[in-house]
This record gives sequence, C-alpha cells and structure tokens, in this order.
Amino acid sequence: MRDFIAIDFETANQQPSSVCSVGVVMVRNGQVADSFYSLIQPEPNYYSYWCQQVHGLSQCDTDDAPVFSKVWEELEERIADIFLCTDGSKQSDVGLFSGQQTINNLRYQIASIPFVAHNARFDEGCLKAVFKVYQMDYPDYRFYDTLTASRRQFGHMLPNHQLHTVAAACGYDLKNHHHALADAEACAAIALYIL
Repeated sequence: MRDFIAIDFETANQQPSSVCSVGVVMVRNGQVADSFYSLIQPEPNYYSYWCQQVHGLSQCDTDDAPVFSKVWEELEERIADIFLCTDGSKQSDVGLFSGQQTINNLRYQIASIPFVAHNARFDEGCLKAVFKVYQMDYPDYRFYDTLTASRRQFGHMLPNHQLHTVAAACGYDLKNHHHALADAEACAAIALYIL
C-alpha cells in the first residue's frame, strides 16, 4: 500500500463520539506527504479518569478547541490538497468549500483513499459515532487494520501486538505513545512495512 491515510483518535471518555484529539499522516507514493494534529472539543464533553491517565489530556486542554465538524473540514481540505489535486493547485484556491453539496462531493472522493489504523475497529467506530453526533453524511471510508496485519505477519514472534511493540518490530521507535499524532506516525510506519 503506497497511498493511504493513517489516523488515530484519543477519546475523553468511554463514548466513541468523545474524540478529544486526532492525528493523521498522509502517505503518498510510499512517502509521508503531510501530517495533521488537532485537539477537539469532545462530545459528550467530560473526561473519565481512565482516559486522562492514558493520554494525559483534560477538559482544560480542549475547552477552547474546535468541534469535530470544523476540524474534519480542515482535515478534508488538507487531504484533498495531497491526494486529489494533480495540477499543483490547492482545493482551497478554487473555492472548494463554497457549499454543502461540494463538501459532500469531496467527502465521497476522499472515501476512495484507504484509511489505516492500529485496531481500526476503535478508530472507525469513533469516526462513525462523531459523524452521527454532528449529523454529517458518512461516506463509508475503507479502513485497513495494522493490528490484524501484525498478527498475520508476526504471529507468536511478538509478546503482544500493541502499537509500540509492533512499531519496534518494524524498526520504528514510537515516542510519546497515546499522543494521537505520534500514534498515527507509528501506524503509518507499520503500514509501510507490512501492508
């Protein structure tokens, strides 16, 4: 796989719609072309103790953060600039976001690009849930799972198939685990190695 979008969400609580940060790495022709990170005001907007212990974010970190729909619109524009513009122009230069119909068309074009996540069931579930909360049309993004690929590739050679373990087996040193962008970068490295 040479063109894909590696994505990682962190959540504020046990609700899959409570995304509080997103990290994205865009890989084009086998090379990292761009990356994106944003804090997000979660919905519902409260933090569980356990989630805070995992990623270290709290309500004070996201009180002034944009809501998911705004973050996703910005991300879609970045994705379009990397994957959908072949003439060197930027989607934003041609007024792509001038209407809701155009946004929906772009969303469905982006759906042709594979998404990759480590434990994709979690990240895809978050994406579907938050789209539903914000009443956004979900275009059935295709997700590939590096966790499943790791189990197939490495089997019992690894003590577990957690992100940091698999990243190390693929020659990638994951620092700052559970930071959404750091995890997306590790996922991209794994995908380039085994997908």
